[in-house]
Amino acid sequence: MRNLVQFIVRNSHFLLFIVLEVVAFLLIITRQAYPRSTMMTAANSVSAGVNGGADYMAQYFGLRSDNMQLNDEVCRLQAEVERLTNLLEGQTETDSAAAGYQYAHLGYQMIPAKVIDIATGNERNYLTLNKGLRDHIEVGQGVIEGNSVVGIVSSVNEHFSLVVPVIHIGTHLSSRIAKNGYIGFTRWSGVDSRHAQLTEIGRHIEVMPGDSVITSGLTATFPEGLMIGVIERADLDEGDDYYRIRMRLTTDFKRLRYVQVLANPMADEMQSIQQR
Repeated sequence: MRNLVQFIVRNSHFLLFIVLEVVAFLLIITRQAYPRSTMMTAANSVSAGVNGGADYMAQYFGLRSDNMQLNDEVCRLQAEVERLTNLLEGQTETDSAAAGYQYAHLGYQMIPAKVIDIATGNERNYLTLNKGLRDHIEVGQGVIEGNSVVGIVSSVNEHFSLVVPVIHIGTHLSSRIAKNGYIGFTRWSGVDSRHAQLTEIGRHIEVMPGDSVITSGLTATFPEGLMIGVIERADLDEGDDYYRIRMRLTTDFKRLRYVQVLANPMADEMQSIQQR
């Protein structure tokens, strides 16, 4: 208390000056319209800025929930499309059954998942998903983002799964050129996360920049028609039997967050007959 009194006595002139300045400021604000309106405008601007910042932060932290809901909705809608496709094909192929065969559509189920870890700067890149055995994730299932191929599940435990993406040095993905149906294989050179190579396309095949490369549908992992990439260059020297094709991948792995895992209930049956 004594120290406080001594401080006031030592600085009495300065403290008196501050008090008089505050009183003068308040008199100006309350007695004159223009300064009062200016002060109110400034206060409102500060208040609006604070409220806007608070709203932005609330919206930002709400994006995670919104994105997860959107991913779930994508899976639900794709499952509905799959169901309607099955019904349509069942109707259009009824007459074919009388001739001794019937088209059997593979009913893929889609499981939404979030990428919680990803490596894109190595030759053997990987993704970690927040879904595992308890969510019906199994080794060998395909992983997509919308209509684009991401990779294949390589390892799984109770709560998490590991995915080998297209940008992995061991990638060997059955592919086809959409416009003519010719089969090749997607391989990754280990250099650029946005590009890969399409191999084993013979010189007699017409290949042009801009051609789409899709999944072939020849394995139980992916249905036919999912996007892999778009051809940028197709080089062919005089003595070559196969093109050297560079394509731009449709999946941007550096921005990947939410994916869908494809569960094929007929995969075991299909693989069993192929192994025989």
